[in-house]
Amino acid sequence: MSGLVLKLGPKERVLVNGAVIENGDRRTRLSIKTPNAHILRLRDAIHPEEVNTPVRRVCYIAQLVLSGDMAAADARPQLLRGIEQLSQVLTDHDSRSQLTQATEAVMGEQPYQVLKALRCLLPREERLLAGARPS
Repeated sequence: MSGLVLKLGPKERVLVNGAVIENGDRRTRLSIKTPNAHILRLRDAIHPEEVNTPVRRVCYIAQLVLSGDMAAADARPQLLRGIEQLSQVLTDHDSRSQLTQATEAVMGEQPYQVLKALRCLLPREERLLAGARPS
């Protein structure tokens, strides 16, 4: 079992199964051996006030599952509905691929993989929204 390797900078915080852990004064490398542990780097977290776009909304739901603030069973219908809505707008091949991965991860109860797949869509969404704003 290889597990997940976290490389943390000094004073960096990470959420592991609902507990916030802060690194010390030096860079650290941690190997997480427990399968399906819920891990979220707090520097990568989307904060509630930042949930202002469609992709961010769906990412936030996945993040709530990862943080333990929402049950996977409760989030599943919301995630699938959100992914379906995104698929109606993000129709390019790469976006479809990420959305398919996210859907498969939802069905496999893998919230980290859901979040990882959806976060890849954030730059695309930003470009689309920037192009839609009037000059």
